[in-house]
Amino acid sequence: MTTMIEKLTYRLQSVKPFETVVKNLEELTSQNKFQVLAVHNVQQTLAEKGLERGPLKIIEVCNADFAHKALQKTIDVSLFMPCKFSVYTEGNKTVVTLARPSMIDEMLPEAGLDELASQVEETLKKVMHAAV
Repeated sequence: MTTMIEKLTYRLQSVKPFETVVKNLEELTSQNKFQVLAVHNVQQTLAEKGLERGPLKIIEVCNADFAHKALQKTIDVSLFMPCKFSVYTEGNKTVVTLARPSMIDEMLPEAGLDELASQVEETLKKVMHAAV
C-alpha cells in the first residue's frame, strides 16, 4: 500500500556527498531553465537555536514561465509554489526528495493543471537523476 508521503514525493538516494548533491541540484536547476530562489540550511538554522540535527537543506526553485501559466489558471496554485527539493543524509547516503508538482492537479482538479504540472515534474525528476 502506498503511503501519503510516497504519493506526495519523489525520492532518490545517492552515495555522493551531501554538498556535492546540493551543488549539482543548484547547477542543473539553472541549466534546465529553473531558478534557485532560496536554499534553506535547516541544520544551521536549528543550530543557531541550540538544536542539533544532521544536514538538511531545502532548495526552492521556480520556472517563471510555468509559474505564470499556472497562476493564470488559478491563484490557489500559489499555495504550492515554489517547487521544493529536500536534501538530507540517511545513514551513509544522501537523499533527495521532490514535492511532486503533479499532486497539485489532484488537489486543484478544476484548475486543469495536469499537463503543466507533469511537465514541471518530469523536468525536476531529470534534474534529480543527473544530480545524484
